[in-house]
Amino acid sequence: MASDAKSLNGNWNCPTPVRFGAGRIKELPELCLELGIKKPLIVTDPGLAALPMLQQAEQLCKDAGLKAAVFADIKPNPVGQNIDDGVKAYKRGKHDGVVAFGGGSALDAGKAVALMVGQKRPLWDFEDVADWYTRVNVKGIAPHIAVPTTSGTGSEVGRSSLIVDEQSHSKKIIFHPRMQPWIALCDPELSLGLPPTLTGATGMDALSHNLEAYCTNFFHPLGTGIALEGMRLVHEALLDAYDNGDNLTARVKMMAASTLGATAFQKGLGAMHAVGHAVGGRFDTHHGTTVAVMMPYVLVLNRAAIEYKMAALARYLDLPDPSFQGVLSWVLELRKRVGIPHTLVDLGIDPEHVDELAAAALRDPTAGGNPVTLTADNLHGLIERAMAGVLG
Repeated sequence: MASDAKSLNGNWNCPTPVRFGAGRIKELPELCLELGIKKPLIVTDPGLAALPMLQQAEQLCKDAGLKAAVFADIKPNPVGQNIDDGVKAYKRGKHDGVVAFGGGSALDAGKAVALMVGQKRPLWDFEDVADWYTRVNVKGIAPHIAVPTTSGTGSEVGRSSLIVDEQSHSKKIIFHPRMQPWIALCDPELSLGLPPTLTGATGMDALSHNLEAYCTNFFHPLGTGIALEGMRLVHEALLDAYDNGDNLTARVKMMAASTLGATAFQKGLGAMHAVGHAVGGRFDTHHGTTVAVMMPYVLVLNRAAIEYKMAALARYLDLPDPSFQGVLSWVLELRKRVGIPHTLVDLGIDPEHVDELAAAALRDPTAGGNPVTLTADNLHGLIERAMAGVLG
């Protein structure tokens, strides 16, 4: 099985240059030098900073003559202060590039640090609102490499970072096209042994990106095709990765599915993420878990607009029931098998917050991609059903 997985590698452009394959972490110093990085700041989270895989990456850089240092003051849902502190560490160490290393939190934080080291405006001036991205001093963005260690966010090929504004308790999307990592180094061996809980939650996040991109009404045939293949890989590999964390072939397929999902969602997202961002920003819940909780409720909300797409998806996945109901049943069973709670209440969210969450979800940039137009009323009803566990 390992030798089969080892053969699943390649160099892609989508448009991020992707170096994909088991064991390719050893190429990190070479890629740094390719971008002119001689003093990389490795941005990661506190848990990873203590693990051998991060220490190995740092040592690889040092053995190649690179003066690498680690910044690990990142929360599971990164906040603005984390980015400010990362910029200070970058300037204090006189670094010349960033290596974002870890799950979605570390990758988002690393990309934001690389953006902000050359800006004079505050972080929130670059929120994904109207044309605010044009405020960025593009020449000030530092070269950066993304090294994912989980298979969920796909942030290694994304053009934005999701950062919590501590003043408003809301998640904000910081965006610029040049925030897309200059190189994504995807080594599935780094995800071996990821605990089942995180494997399930991040894997469902990968599914949500592909699924929402597939469902949105925006015309983007490339995104639609990529999303279908991403979902096929999740269907084929997530349970194997969950049941056996050392299954390298399953890890390869899930990392590919994650990268595909973030590529596909350039087409758009929807209510799973609009509500997920609202809940996560307010209550600091795990992103993948939260969107997975919302997944079946959003499918039901959108049924009239996506029923024909779900039938096509069911046929592509070779589900027993080639219909909307077949996809819904598959999602519900998959959620159950990987330990996703069924309701928002199970995440510790009190129903008294429905109005607040609905208002925040409606403001979220991802809301505009939902196949059914979102309103205060239907979001209120959606969140109420997700609290009570009532699908329809």
